[in-house]
Amino acid sequence: IAFAYNTMLHSILLFVLVVAGAAFSPLPKANARSSTALNMASEVKVGDKIPAVTLQEGQADYGRPEAVDIAELIAGKKVAIFAVPGAFTPGCSKSHLPSFITAQEELKAKGVELTICIATNDAFVMEAWGRTSGGADAGIRFLSDANAELSKALGLLIESPVMVRTKRFSLIAEDGVVTHYFSADKDSSDTWAPNVLAAL
Repeated sequence: IAFAYNTMLHSILLFVLVVAGAAFSPLPKANARSSTALNMASEVKVGDKIPAVTLQEGQADYGRPEAVDIAELIAGKKVAIFAVPGAFTPGCSKSHLPSFITAQEELKAKGVELTICIATNDAFVMEAWGRTSGGADAGIRFLSDANAELSKALGLLIESPVMVRTKRFSLIAEDGVVTHYFSADKDSSDTWAPNVLAAL
């Protein structure tokens, strides 16, 4: 009996040591290119079609977010779409978003029927940003790409230690087809409304 007890105790101790060793052993190094990066499309360009991706739009008073198919929303329209790395962040709140708020009448005069702001923040954060910034009152739609599906499909995904973000950009699309694309690769201001208006 004593032998059996000692054998069982030894087995339990060995199991505990194995589990503990696995828990505290260093994780294997990730591949230099993550699976997300490997599967991401090439960066969007003029002539590309905006893909059918379901985004989320926050509602007032913390209502349940509504699903919005971006392709259906912009079908048959001339639209301006701009994306920011994060809602409530300094550059996005002080420059990029305000430039589109103040340019709404000029954009409409150029035939732009709808302006859409996109970020990977959740729908509640996007709704709050739109409401407190004055962007929603100006007519801008704030859509959440929380799963980064649109960002990935457009080849504009940024992976960071905190969260997956969308690369800063702006574009004009007519009936779902990109007619103008503005990248922030050289300068963030290239994606602001004045530069977009100058190209229309």
